[in-house]
Amino acid sequence: MIMCRQCDKNPVYMLENGRKLCSSHFTAYFEKKVFSTIRKFNLLGKSGRIGVALSGGKDSITALYLLNRLAKRNPKMTITAILIDEGIKVTGEKTIKSAKRFCKKEEIGLNIYSFREEYGFALDEIIKKLKLKDKKVNPCTVCGILRRRLLNSKARELKFDKIATGHNLDDEVQSVIMNQLKKNVLATAKLGPVVGIINDRRFVQRIKPLYFCSEREVSIYARLKGFVDKKVVCKYRVYAFRKDVANMLDDFEKKHPGIKNNIISSFLEILPVLKKQYKGKRLETCKRCSEVSSKDICNVCRLVERIRG
Repeated sequence: MIMCRQCDKNPVYMLENGRKLCSSHFTAYFEKKVFSTIRKFNLLGKSGRIGVALSGGKDSITALYLLNRLAKRNPKMTITAILIDEGIKVTGEKTIKSAKRFCKKEEIGLNIYSFREEYGFALDEIIKKLKLKDKKVNPCTVCGILRRRLLNSKARELKFDKIATGHNLDDEVQSVIMNQLKKNVLATAKLGPVVGIINDRRFVQRIKPLYFCSEREVSIYARLKGFVDKKVVCKYRVYAFRKDVANMLDDFEKKHPGIKNNIISSFLEILPVLKKQYKGKRLETCKRCSEVSSKDICNVCRLVERIRG
């Protein structure tokens, strides 16, 4: 990588080897990393309808921007954004405004679906109802179950070939460690730049183009590009187990730089073995909604029953 005077005078980022990067060289470094990931793991293919899961935050907007750049060079590929409005007052409303503003500016199609339309209640209402029955309910778990289902079912309706998410390196490291702490090897096997183990027409393939980009790198890139005004943190984050794991890993990274990259590198070495181990696992079908399930009644149907009961 060619350095310049600005790299020494006005650096915005320092690589692990000590090299400083100015804004223009950092931008080139970041984009090369994303595009290399896409090529290495063949995330997009040569054609198709790609949906980008958009929240309005820095990660998803960055992923959408870069994939849209690629699509502009390929007439056989289309990029469309899909946003799930969970129904979170203030924080959710801010990110949705940001998403709409970005898509309008970039002339990208945006499809919005909500918890209220699909499940009858906004997330804020759902959490209040469930906490009356169980004060230990975890808002992040509830949101994750409902959001994943809605994202997949609507992506299927829109006939997307793949869904790209804005998950970055920090997110993936956290997921790996969380699954280890919870002894959930099956969930670990589903991770990686290409998500999942078994191909099934009911699942729309999910991909992670920002897989090797740290959260800090994404933040710097988004700031330099002017994507977001300021960081918006979900008000339910305080309940998340992920937050505790993230803080632990950040502390390790400060004391031992490069530890997150090391975790991902070693994880990717064993991932093929994990995927092979669980590839023969039989998929069940929910008796109520006919979606894929590990039980006779899926987690979404069970959860909706609790909410409406």
